[in-house]
Amino acid sequence: MKNDKVLQKYWTALGKGDGKTMATCYADDATFRDPIFALTGAEIGAMWRYLMDGKGDLVVATKPLLIDNGTARGEWTATYTFTATGRKVVNHIFSNIEAHDGKIVAQEDLFPFWKWSRMALGTSGALLGWTPIVKNKVRRMAAKRLKP
Repeated sequence: MKNDKVLQKYWTALGKGDGKTMATCYADDATFRDPIFALTGAEIGAMWRYLMDGKGDLVVATKPLLIDNGTARGEWTATYTFTATGRKVVNHIFSNIEAHDGKIVAQEDLFPFWKWSRMALGTSGALLGWTPIVKNKVRRMAAKRLKP
């Protein structure tokens, strides 16, 4: 039951844009993956605090989370301006989350990188967003922003 509670706590905090609370939901050795980030442990909390800190125009909309005995599936939308280009992004994301001992231990967020890159990067993203060159460049930019 404590696993389901932490999953709901996390999802509620996501919907409120509360990165600080989201960060507390992860185990010390948790893993997070999406098309841009591959993070472990404290890096995950740092990412959420950075993304949700209120400096940008991020708006999050969540659909109800489906929880089953410590695992969860959810769908959410992040709408924001990609600061590097000033372009508006509406990213539809599917989350698969696993919790043990009252903490999130693994999360994978899925979204089509090419669609994201087309919105965030414009023409270059539309033409080259499927290539490893663009994906790796975006990953490096994102990693630099998470460094203190």
